[in-house]
Formats: sequence, structure tokens, C-alpha cells
Amino acid sequence: MRRRPTVVLGASGLVGQRMQQRLCNHPWFELKAVGGRQETSGKSLEQIPWRLKEMRPSFPPIPVLDLSSDSFIHDLLELNIEVAFSCLPSEVAERIEEALAQAGIAVFSNASFNRRKEGIPLVIPEINAEHFTAFSTVKGPLVCGTNCTLIPMAVPLAALRKFGIRAVRMRSEQALSGAGWKLLFDEEVQHGRFDTEIPGEAEKVAEELLHVFGTQEGTTVIPAQLELDIVCQRVAREDGHQVFVETTVAQSLSLESVRQAFNAHLFPESVMRCPSAPIQSLHIVEHIDADQHLWSNGIVFANHPNPSEDLQTGMAVVIGDVKIIDEYTLSFSAYSHNTIRGAAGGTMLLAEQAVVEGRIP
Repeated sequence: MRRRPTVVLGASGLVGQRMQQRLCNHPWFELKAVGGRQETSGKSLEQIPWRLKEMRPSFPPIPVLDLSSDSFIHDLLELNIEVAFSCLPSEVAERIEEALAQAGIAVFSNASFNRRKEGIPLVIPEINAEHFTAFSTVKGPLVCGTNCTLIPMAVPLAALRKFGIRAVRMRSEQALSGAGWKLLFDEEVQHGRFDTEIPGEAEKVAEELLHVFGTQEGTTVIPAQLELDIVCQRVAREDGHQVFVETTVAQSLSLESVRQAFNAHLFPESVMRCPSAPIQSLHIVEHIDADQHLWSNGIVFANHPNPSEDLQTGMAVVIGDVKIIDEYTLSFSAYSHNTIRGAAGGTMLLAEQAVVEGRIP
């Protein structure tokens, strides 16, 4: 399979650099350009401070282009760019994503601006892959990944839909990296002084859950109807979002039936052929250890992960502490890597799905 010329929109942010890292050896996409702020324009990637723990991969000479330039899209077309991974702040995504799609560049977005917009799919592959049919129908080839906190809640809940979910209560403990690299390097934060509240986060997670669980009619999604009680908080952990969920369902439960549902929850067959798809969507453990269970491929945990070589690690959702509270109520905890499955890796998986399903050439 040929490698499609690709641009990453985001030169110095954590998610943009995660995406660069994942593209270093990707078999289907080849990093040919990076879009950044005006002050990074013209620099080589080696001149941009590297924010991730792993060593910066070795890149060939790649231009950092000015996202604000009037010639930005023309410059990408001159480079024969076919695919764009957007890792942008919402206000920048508003200006550039749809313009790129209208120019014929397929956009796979981790930004929040276009989520739940009419005609723009918002997809988690093992939950609502059928929503991908709206791709390219209205706004051009543009699809969004979800909020990173939604992943560890929504994927296990999707496995339980056959029981008839009625109500969900969730409390999150979200890593510092979910707010970007500046919070990770802030001295006050390193001394434990930071605001644990995340304004607007609970509302976003609730809206996106109802959307991905919704039904599609043409290019319109009719949100699901569920009773939700969601609280989101920041904790002093570098990476990894953990959620604590209690859900009430319509059909009677047993621990065995719940575990069977989790084990049977799979990606669509087409997605299983994608390089970033973990071996299993859900990785079940007795109890979650936030330090040991961050990097799962669905079967094993990596102690020394190399995300530029191993695209599956960090892509599974880990489930533990499963308890039956009564015949119609259960609780569980779930955990996922917020900048991998919840951001760069999840968005890349959408692009891979688009390739396998013939949605992009």
C-alpha cells in the first residue's frame, strides 16, 4: 500500500507531537509537512522543543508552514498533501479545517470545533462506525474524534448497550496532559497547586456520549436519550484518564454476563485491519493500576513503550473493579491513554478506517 502525503496541523503541542511520532514509521501515511504558528514558521522540526517523554524520532527535512498564511492551503497542494491531521485549538480549527476539506484534503480532526456539527461525522470506530457514512457528503472529507475523556467511559458502556442502558453516573480523574504541555511544565502544578475543576468538560462529555450513541438519519444524528450525571476533575498525574462509572440497565445482570459482553466487544472487521487498532478493544483486569496499566494493546501492557514503532500500544481501554450492585446496576472503572487513544492515536485510527473502507483514495 502506498504512503499518502500527510500534514500535521500542530507543531509544538502534545497531541501534534504525538501525531508526528506516530507518523514517523506509519505504513500508510507519510509526514511531508507540519503547520504551526507564525513564530515557528520556517523552522525545522528539530528546532521545535520536544514535549514528550520518548525521544524525538528522526525526521527528514520537513517544513513548518505558517497556518495563518494566505498561501497555506496552496502550499499544501503544491506538496501534493492528501491527508491532514488536525491537532489545533478550536479557534484555529474553525478557520482552517473546512477550507482544507473543501480543497480536497481529507481532514481527520482532534480539535473540538467541528464536533457534532451537521454533516461532519463524530466517530468512535467500535461504537458508531456507521456514522462515517456522512464523510464527504456535506462539508467535504472531514471527520472528528471525540473528547479524550469520553473514550474510557463510552467504549465499555457500548459493550453494555444490549442490556438497555437507562442511566449513567460518571466521575473522572483526568491527567495534566489533557490540558496541554504548559500545565505539565508549570512550577505551581509541580508543587501540587492547580485547579482541579475543568469548566465545561462534563457538559462536552455528556453531549458527545449521547451523540455517538445516537441514530443517524441521512447526515443528521438523533442523540440517544439517557439520564446522565457526570463530574470531571483534574488530578496530579501526567498521563492517563480514569473514570468511575455506575450504570443502570433494563435487563438483569450477572458478573458473568457483563464480562462476556466486555470480551465480545470488538472493532468492525475493517478496522481490525488498521495498523493502530489494538488486538482487543477492551483489556479486562481485576483492579486498575494507573502506573502499570497506561500502555495496553488489548492483551499486554508495555513497560518501555515506543509509540513511533508500536502503533497498537496505548490504544486499548482498560477495565477493572467490575461490581454488580444489584440486579440492574453495575459499577466499573476504566482507564485509557489520553494523548494516544483519546487523541492522536484515536484520530489516526479514523484515517486508517477511511483507507480500508475506501473513503479516501
